[in-house]
Amino acid sequence: METYITELEQAGLGQILYNEPLAKHTTWKIGGPADVLFIPHGKDQLVSAIRLLHKHGVPWTNLGRGSNMLVSDKGIRGVVVKTRDGLDYVRFEGSLVYAGASYSFIKLSVMSGKEGLTGLEFAGGIPGTVGGAVYMNAGAHGSDVSRIFRSAEIVLETGELVRFDREAMQFSYRHSILHEMKGVVVEAAFELAEGDRNEIAATLASYKERRLRTQPLQLACAGSVFRNPPNDFAARLIQEAGLKGVRFGGAQVSELHANFIVNTGQATAEDVLTLMTHIQGTIADRYGVQLVPEVLVVGER
Repeated sequence: METYITELEQAGLGQILYNEPLAKHTTWKIGGPADVLFIPHGKDQLVSAIRLLHKHGVPWTNLGRGSNMLVSDKGIRGVVVKTRDGLDYVRFEGSLVYAGASYSFIKLSVMSGKEGLTGLEFAGGIPGTVGGAVYMNAGAHGSDVSRIFRSAEIVLETGELVRFDREAMQFSYRHSILHEMKGVVVEAAFELAEGDRNEIAATLASYKERRLRTQPLQLACAGSVFRNPPNDFAARLIQEAGLKGVRFGGAQVSELHANFIVNTGQATAEDVLTLMTHIQGTIADRYGVQLVPEVLVVGER
């Protein structure tokens, strides 16, 4: 057994699973095994584990809830860190809301509305966790994380614990500094405004109804596959190109929402990648538009 694993076990820093199929931990239900899947219990264990991995030079990948992510069929080498227990919390301090990285982003919008705080309604249809939302600068309905973001506590790859404000995060469309600088969000703070509880609830209800009507949520998927090109929508281009329903293996362009690829039951990562490449090629040929993936592709190829 490698030294770092022995130290992790002896330190009792969390749950350790070996050769764990990541298909069990992603919303696409796709992905080969992780050499080691590590699930810390709270911030202190996460920080200690990252420091230990850094000391031994062990590569690690942050998984979170596994939405918006395609894990290769060969899986991920090194350690996969899945934040969960101990980081699933929310607290309100006036107009500020603090949420742990593992807290559901959808639930956060609902709980904020119940507190009479507005600004997070756009999150009502975004799957995944607070940590993932900050990492991706997730957005919908004309708003995104950067609009209400105050700060985030982050564990860097060295194990150093830092706090970044909005400027330090370098937010842009579906992007943050964490795309270039490795780190794990521990907690995020959002600054909201006082609003009418009934109006907030009505907005959330309308977003939920629309999401259920237009997205294939009964099937395994990962949300929007491609970023929207400037002044257009990826779904519109894909639908107009006649690609709804097209499939490779077990992966299919959703009949309900053209920018969703669903796992019809036995899809592999290669099925999804083949379909994504076909979509990109078709859209480039027809419209001269290069669709950029919004989903993160990780793992050994």
